[in-house]
Amino acid sequence: MTVVTRFAPSPTGFLHIGGARTALFNYLFARHHGGKFLLRIEDTDRKRSTDEAIAAILHGMKWLNLDWNDGTTYQSQNVDRHREVVELLIAEGKAYRCYCTPEELAAMRESTKFSGGSTRVYDGRWRDREPAEAPADIKPVVRIKMPLDGETTIHDLVQGNVTKANDTLDDFIILRSDGTPTYMLAVVIDDHDMGVTHAIRGDDHLNNAFRQHHLFTACGWQPPDYAHIPLIHGTDGAKLSKRHGALGVDAYEEMGILPEAMCNYLLRLGWSHGDDEIISREQAVEWFDLGNVGRSPARFDMNKLTNLNAHYLKVATPERLAAIILSDTEVVGKNLSTDAERRLIEGMPGLASRANNTRELIDSSYFYILNNPIPMNGKALSMLADSTARETLKALAELLQKATSWNEIKLDRMVRDFAECRDLKLGKIAQPLRAALTGSHVSPSIFEIMAVLGRDETLARLENSAN
Repeated sequence: MTVVTRFAPSPTGFLHIGGARTALFNYLFARHHGGKFLLRIEDTDRKRSTDEAIAAILHGMKWLNLDWNDGTTYQSQNVDRHREVVELLIAEGKAYRCYCTPEELAAMRESTKFSGGSTRVYDGRWRDREPAEAPADIKPVVRIKMPLDGETTIHDLVQGNVTKANDTLDDFIILRSDGTPTYMLAVVIDDHDMGVTHAIRGDDHLNNAFRQHHLFTACGWQPPDYAHIPLIHGTDGAKLSKRHGALGVDAYEEMGILPEAMCNYLLRLGWSHGDDEIISREQAVEWFDLGNVGRSPARFDMNKLTNLNAHYLKVATPERLAAIILSDTEVVGKNLSTDAERRLIEGMPGLASRANNTRELIDSSYFYILNNPIPMNGKALSMLADSTARETLKALAELLQKATSWNEIKLDRMVRDFAECRDLKLGKIAQPLRAALTGSHVSPSIFEIMAVLGRDETLARLENSAN
């Protein structure tokens, strides 16, 4: 058997963090078993589905590097097939047309409140009535015939065996009065037609599984194996919501989170492999299984994600991080040095070791990529406002012009000797030097910066600040 999984988001908003984790688990399970991972956009609700949301989902999947097989399936393109199955179910006596009015349905809901027993809302009044009794002025819905008694057990690969009494399951609607399929119907038909063998999704869909199980059975099809994973909660234990922070992966991309950090963090939200915390994509594919998915909700912790992202920044290649910086919308169009890319690549280890995200990385890199004169923050300006500091920088520049070689070790020695000759602590020189070269009061090693900037740029910035 070839394993086939699917991620089936509704395009009514951004790609939610929980949805991204579901997509990741489906992707890893399929890749682990050498199977196929499919993407289906469930856009049958045309009023709520938007092209912007579809674009956001596709972008999020690509950003997370969750490549899928066989193109993208759009559920709305299968409506004729959905209706065809409904007609077949009606013909076989497994589904029926229901002509209840809104008032009748409201009365049933009210009656259920005081029933004290079954939680069924719909009373089945059109289940076995003759079509000749149908009123001519009402467009019917179509309902599936559910079992009236007994129990249904779902053998879930995460939750274990879960049983539900059948008298709690209504004859639910599978085709609306306007002829459009409901989610329950469309997902069953599409899963069957796409050959889905495993449906891995959030446990908020667990109740749906019982209804879908019977719909699969009515159609004469084998249901997929179900795996319902616990939802993601906030640090306070409540279901993740906007008050806990950003919900869409696009927001985390804008915050400067790297996709591999996001995937690593989402993987560890509810799944484990011993004590391993840093897990590469290759390791995730090799190790992932559903047996190590927990049954309790995982708690999203932004601090942990930030720390993990800082690790991935440190191990990312300087060339990749330089490309991220130079392509950022806040950087493009600025007065960039022709030497910007080289400087970034050479200076990236010092920059990346101090950053938690690419936004911080970009903010800290301007002194490498901008032409002289560089902008200065308030603290840097105050350091250079002191005439003694400027005179010191001028004298240092004169010394540095005589340097026979230009590297970090040589520059470190020259500046320290300069300070010693003037009976100054190194900080008295390093701080105004840092301000002159970076426009800030914080930066990587000043000697590293001088080496990366090169002789001409270093001396030009010192001269500009000294004057």
